[in-house]
Amino acid sequence: QVQLVESGGGSVQGGGSLRLSCAVSGYADGSRTLGWFRQAPGKEREGVAFISTRLGDSLSGYGDSVRGRFTISQDTAGSTVYLQMNSLKPEDTAMYYCAHVGTFRGGSSALDPGVYDNWGQGTQVTVSS
Repeated sequence: QVQLVESGGGSVQGGGSLRLSCAVSGYADGSRTLGWFRQAPGKEREGVAFISTRLGDSLSGYGDSVRGRFTISQDTAGSTVYLQMNSLKPEDTAMYYCAHVGTFRGGSSALDPGVYDNWGQGTQVTVSS
C-alpha cells in the first residue's frame, strides 16, 4: 500500500519561501502521478501541482493560482516529491496534502483530487501579511 508523509510546513511572512517534502513508499514501479493539494478552512480542496512519470516520459503542471511561484520536483529515485513555494501570499495559507495515483495523468484531471487513491495526512502552511 502506498504511504505518503508530508513535511516542511510552517509559518512564514508574505513574500517568503517554504519547501514541502512528501516521502513516498510502497508504490509499484511504473506509471504514476503525484500531486500536491491544499485546503483552507471552509474551502474545497484545490489542486496545486502535479508530476506524472512513466517509462521515458514526465509531465508536470500547476494550478492557476500558483503558476510561476511554485515548483514541483522529485528526487532521482522517485521516493521524495518536493514543492518549492516562493513569493508566498496570505491566501496560500492552508493544509497541504500529497497524493498518489498509479496512472499517468495530465492536464486538468491531474489537479482533480477525485482521481487520487492515496493521501498523506497533510502539513500546515501559514502565511502572514
